[in-house]
Amino acid sequence: MTPAQCKTIEAAGTNAHRLASGPGGWVERLGDDVILSYKSDAARDELSAGLTKWCTDSGWQPVRVFHRFMPIKNADRVSPVLHSGDASLPLTTVVTEAGIRYGLDIGASYSHGLFLDQRLNRAKLHALKPRRVLNTFAYTCSFSLVAALAGAETLSVDLSRKSLDRGRHNLALNGVAETKHRFVAEDAAELLPQLAVRGERFDAIILDPPTFSRSKNGRRWQVEDHFEDLLSAALEVAAPKCAILLSTNCTKLDPARLERSARWCAKGKRRTADYVKLPPPVDFPPGHGSSTLWMMLR
Repeated sequence: MTPAQCKTIEAAGTNAHRLASGPGGWVERLGDDVILSYKSDAARDELSAGLTKWCTDSGWQPVRVFHRFMPIKNADRVSPVLHSGDASLPLTTVVTEAGIRYGLDIGASYSHGLFLDQRLNRAKLHALKPRRVLNTFAYTCSFSLVAALAGAETLSVDLSRKSLDRGRHNLALNGVAETKHRFVAEDAAELLPQLAVRGERFDAIILDPPTFSRSKNGRRWQVEDHFEDLLSAALEVAAPKCAILLSTNCTKLDPARLERSARWCAKGKRRTADYVKLPPPVDFPPGHGSSTLWMMLR
């Protein structure tokens, strides 16, 4: 990303975005801070040199720079480590995207709380102005927040109560009362059939599951094996003309395969749909970010 491109993003009220991406890692701006994520020492040194040059060219200097090693095995993941800057500053911070405020916690876990590659999908959901939104695998509820700001009622589902509490905090940061917003700490795949039995229907559904997880009862869930089951269950609670976001970080499920799966599921449920693939954000080059597809039911 050139400084001019970054200034264009920031002029739209966004100060959380990628500064650089490469095969060995990437660099993210998060408000006043930067996180440099790397897969090897050589990649770290190259990205660090690039960051120094970028800051010189742009005239902007981060208050803190964190380094985060990206191991091959997820079990070896660690939180970012402060590389430079004031160690006394809190690890919690607030960033903006299109003027919307999101609370981040750099030290909370491997993920700081906002998936930057979903920026355009959040904007689309806001523009759709749905009445009722189901946000599965909601994490810190960024999709619920943009839907709420567009006037929707929301149901956010995630196994982690802590993540949902951070979602509540995001609503509060933007002056949104919880009155029309529910937070349920359950397995989304198990909850969907219950919602169908209760007759709940939604105008927009977010399906952005992890690549791998285990439920509270130890049930193993693998996205490439179970995504069609998840979508079929979601279609049971989809209102007419529902918009469903299909999203995954699994490299085996590219947008073409997502569409094939979606068409198969739609046929099985006797639903018809159009399929919309948004371009990636300008700060995410090919090979970076999630595979996503909008399934627009007719």
